[in-house]
Order: sequence, then C-alpha cells, then structure tokens
Amino acid sequence: MGNPYETATERRSILGPTIQFDGELSADEELVILGKINGSISHSQRLIVGPGGKVTASINAQSVIIEGSVEGDVRASGSVVVKEAAQVRGNLTSPSVSILPGATFNGGIDMDGGKTMKSDVGAPAAAHSAA
Repeated sequence: MGNPYETATERRSILGPTIQFDGELSADEELVILGKINGSISHSQRLIVGPGGKVTASINAQSVIIEGSVEGDVRASGSVVVKEAAQVRGNLTSPSVSILPGATFNGGIDMDGGKTMKSDVGAPAAAHSAA
C-alpha cells in the first residue's frame, strides 16, 4: 500500500475547533476549517468551512463548501456551495454557485468572472431565466 499523501490532491488537513489563525494561509491540499481564521486563504484544492468554522478572510480555491460562517469575498475556479446552516457575508465568484434553502447570504454573485461568454452574446433573454 502506497503513502496516502503522495500527491497534493490526496491530502486533507483539518484545522480543529480550538485553532485560531491570523494571517495568510495557503496550501495545495484539501482543507477543512473547524476553527477561526482571519486574513486570507489561497488553495488549489477544495476548501471546506465546516460547522462551527468561522472565517473572516478573502478565499481563493478550486472549490469551496461553506457550512459555517464566512465574512469576506469567495472566489472559486470550480464551484461554491453554501449549505443550509451557513452564514455568508461577501461576494461569491465562481462558474457554479449553489445556495441551499436555510442559508443566510448577504452579498453579490458573479458566475462569469466579469466576462461575457461568447454563447451569451445575442442569446434570447428567455435562455437566461431560471427554470
């Protein structure tokens, strides 16, 4: 059996509920935050703000799942999911954003990164409405 941490994509770090961190946090592995983080977070993998996790920071990651509290802008190259009990105050930028019923959200959503996609140019307005 090989080392489970041979590649960054296979790694997972957990910052427990008693951890408080101030500053710039970056890594190339999945991160689960259960404690308190202040500053900025930059990850190339998935970032999970777990239940009880409290983040006051700008976040940049491949994908972000929020179950706790986030105050700050969130940018993900893949997706952002705001779960039922989450509290988010800040802007979300990602090609895919999901906010589940019960979540508290105060901010803006940008799903095209400020760019107009070629397929949207000249498309009928009905093509953009939610079904």
